[in-house]
Amino acid sequence: MLELKPSSVDSKFSTTMQAYVFLRCFCTAWVLTSFFPSYSDLDTVLITSNMIANFCCEPARWVQTKSIHISCPKESASSKFLAPYTTFSRIHTKSITCLDISSGGGLGVSSSTDGTMKIWQASNGELRRVLEGHVFDVNCCRFFPSGLVVLSGGMDAQLKIWSAEDASCVVTFKGHKGGILDTAIVDRGRNVVSGSRDGTARLWDCGRSACLGVLADCGSSINGVAVGAADNSINLGTPEQMPSEREVGTEAKMLLLAREDKKLQCLGLQSRQPVFLFIGSDAFNCCTFLSGFLLLAGTQDGNIYQLDVRSPGAPVQVIHRSGAPVLSLLSFRDGFIASQGDGSCFIVQQDLDYVTELTGADCDPVYKVATWEKQIYTCCRDGLVRRYQLSDL
Repeated sequence: MLELKPSSVDSKFSTTMQAYVFLRCFCTAWVLTSFFPSYSDLDTVLITSNMIANFCCEPARWVQTKSIHISCPKESASSKFLAPYTTFSRIHTKSITCLDISSGGGLGVSSSTDGTMKIWQASNGELRRVLEGHVFDVNCCRFFPSGLVVLSGGMDAQLKIWSAEDASCVVTFKGHKGGILDTAIVDRGRNVVSGSRDGTARLWDCGRSACLGVLADCGSSINGVAVGAADNSINLGTPEQMPSEREVGTEAKMLLLAREDKKLQCLGLQSRQPVFLFIGSDAFNCCTFLSGFLLLAGTQDGNIYQLDVRSPGAPVQVIHRSGAPVLSLLSFRDGFIASQGDGSCFIVQQDLDYVTELTGADCDPVYKVATWEKQIYTCCRDGLVRRYQLSDL
């Protein structure tokens, strides 16, 4: 750990230090320290790094590193900055709207505003397959648990299932009247859920390529969906009709809907009965479950709500780092990863007293985050996929 403070010998510079963290693509972060004339209110900044070798507290001296820990004890604030381990620039030519990593970590899938959806090698970004069949933009894509099949939804109101091995489209679901904005896979993937701009969430039978029912009809665009196992203490209600034998794994599950009309809706996946309806500060863009009773949801005005399903009347906490839209939320270890429209992407873990900032996107929105073991992948408006190594911390 390095404790940076002005030298008592060099009287030309002040006791106030400013640390500027500049973002660079090729796995580097730079720190420039400079001092300004003033001798009041000493602030000490602690910086640790696994790569800093020879540091000198002189003005305008550069330090190259992959990760930097900056702490301000006076403000009880601390952050780690992690630069990308590698960047993939040849997968797409325009903004990348969504990505996912297979369960084995070997493959990635991504969709772009260039009208393409591609499968690539997760280790080096080498292109493997191009998935063609959607008309207009592909909004969302994800691997099934097997890692051999991909689910996608597009502005053409179609939900498609693809073989990752030969890029063939094996199933196309039709029924929505508006673009599909998000999807969720139930258990091993016999059933899937879709949320659409037409205001409906639907349950689909993959084996028979059929809709098993409309789960919710909100009258407002459904921007995000999430499925999670419910804690035993949560009353999910009783189905009004006997569930279809084609429904597999829907029992004891909750469905969460992030809606454009500022509402976050939770219902029993099998029962279709309401669990709660929460009204936020702005349109909800995304949502995820942290446990059987805790969840997160992000809004267009930058709020991240943490709610307890057992008492959803008031949030457990509201995290607000900026007014930029919260674009994605992902449960990660004992915390979560969030990305926003101002290019920020960060990791919050309950057992750590600092936030880890994933750098590199500058001011371009980070649309989606995916993980595999200690690797984190992000996709961005600048058309790049960035891979981060948590071991670099």
